[in-house]
Amino acid sequence: MDAIVNARFYGAKPYQAAVIHGGPGALGTVAAIARELSKDYGVMEPLQTKNSIAELLQELDDIISATCDGPISLIGHSWGAWLGFIYAAEYSEKVKKLILVGSGPFEIEYVAEIDQNRMKHLTQPEITQYYALLTALDAEETKNKDQLMQQLGGLVEKADNFCAVEIETDHDECFPVCGDMYSTIWAEASELREKGKLLALADKITCPVVIIHGEHDPHPLDGVRVPLEKRIKDLRIHSLKKCGHNPWKEKYARALFYEILRKEMG
Repeated sequence: MDAIVNARFYGAKPYQAAVIHGGPGALGTVAAIARELSKDYGVMEPLQTKNSIAELLQELDDIISATCDGPISLIGHSWGAWLGFIYAAEYSEKVKKLILVGSGPFEIEYVAEIDQNRMKHLTQPEITQYYALLTALDAEETKNKDQLMQQLGGLVEKADNFCAVEIETDHDECFPVCGDMYSTIWAEASELREKGKLLALADKITCPVVIIHGEHDPHPLDGVRVPLEKRIKDLRIHSLKKCGHNPWKEKYARALFYEILRKEMG
């Protein structure tokens, strides 16, 4: 694996895929996917370091333009699915396939289901802490957002997965979460969804789109499937049983997850 500024690279050139992490602010969390896929072809792992969506798009394009000779596949997880979606709309000539893994819903009407589903997996004290952390992260005056994001991440990890296994390399490959980046980027992304601007970008996407979603993911599959079915001509959907938000960590689904990824990558 070679490392350069704002990206890590796995396997041999040419790089055929970019795996885009979620969060926002969860740098390195999809390294395991990139490393596994690099057994078959070159894979890049862009590391988001900017504090606006426009800057993140430019950063991603700079990396792709500097290292790829032709269109590549984008594999985005959670927030990274949205970033890949926006990039595929704005730079359609550079994306040959878009794969959305555990994407958040594209329309506001589905958002309430996320917390409703999460609360089923948390105790009452954990629920209280969960909402307190969200409130603190949304407040501009909060100082210790990185620490709060770590605490929130622990609760979300418990609520979002079905039967997760530990990936030992995560300790070395994942960066400390960035609470300020989460607050800034997510506020902008949420507004795009609320105003319908996020979904409207689907009309500019020309490549095939693939949805991979765990049946136990608190983010409702219908919030991704239903809006995109109306707008994306070439759309395929894979729903994974016994699987939550992070398929590559799921004991019962990760083998099938990688099988699907490899098949979709061709």
